[in-house]
Amino acid sequence: MEEATVRNMRGGIMWSGDRSSAVRDVLGATVMGATLIAVVGMAGCGAATSSEKRDAVRPEERLRELTAAEEVLVEKAEQLLVEECMEKAGFRFWVTEVESVESRKGSVFVLDDVDWAKEHGYGGRFRRDAEEARRNGPNGTYANSLTQEERARYRAVLDGTPSSGMLSVALPGGGTVRTPRDSCHARAKGRLYGDFKTWFRVEKIATNLTPLYVPALTADKRFTKALAAWSRCMDGRGRNYSDPFEIRAELDLLTDGLSGAAAHAVEVGLAVDEAECAEESSLADTARALENEYRAQKTRRYGEEIAAFQRMRLTALDRAEDVVGA
Repeated sequence: MEEATVRNMRGGIMWSGDRSSAVRDVLGATVMGATLIAVVGMAGCGAATSSEKRDAVRPEERLRELTAAEEVLVEKAEQLLVEECMEKAGFRFWVTEVESVESRKGSVFVLDDVDWAKEHGYGGRFRRDAEEARRNGPNGTYANSLTQEERARYRAVLDGTPSSGMLSVALPGGGTVRTPRDSCHARAKGRLYGDFKTWFRVEKIATNLTPLYVPALTADKRFTKALAAWSRCMDGRGRNYSDPFEIRAELDLLTDGLSGAAAHAVEVGLAVDEAECAEESSLADTARALENEYRAQKTRRYGEEIAAFQRMRLTALDRAEDVVGA
């Protein structure tokens, strides 16, 4: 299991995929938008598969990010490979549902899809269902049924231990992240992406670039103007929020103790106002444009890692199609 050591980062936040919640305090500056990008091992044996025939070097112009549907496919394939690995070690493992395409639409800095907001609010139902699955799913139940000794071995096989060696990557914004060199998760990733050590390095770099450009982005007058317009729009609806982060920080308190239906109604009301004000103020469009501008300017030194990250993800997509049988 990965462990993170963060140094000299006053926000204290680790990102995965540049798509989680916004960040307030990076290197002493009040910052909004850690997720602005969102609004914008062991190889298999045998005969060559269709993906292996497509694994020739990809021209740079073909590199791109995966769509949400493609990410779902790769994650399903990874679970299937983990299942295979665990069964070889003598354990059972159940392939469970990965985060859906619909759910991923809510992982943004500011909602601007009004229809999505009307149906899902902030995606609270998705989160509650996922938490329920983690808490009472077959894998957790199975692990808890094992003896203490076997449960420890199960965790070691699944997630790895320091005894097998650790990989370490220095993050662009400061701090390091570490993970065991060998585990069923590592082997599954290795079979999909290629060399696991290389994948771990480029993935952690490419998905942790926000500290390099978010401070400049959020200080840009175009952003502060759009954010102020959004805040005025919300205030006009009786919602006193200076930025979308404040809503997310308060959401648990606003829904605490409510039934599922009542909590969802609170979410929907807030989310629809947020999305309509984002459209009226052009906050999401402004954030997307500035994301592209500042990300290109501030992350050039990591161009090779970003290209390798995209290339390896496309390789994983090809291989995932073979694994899943798509």
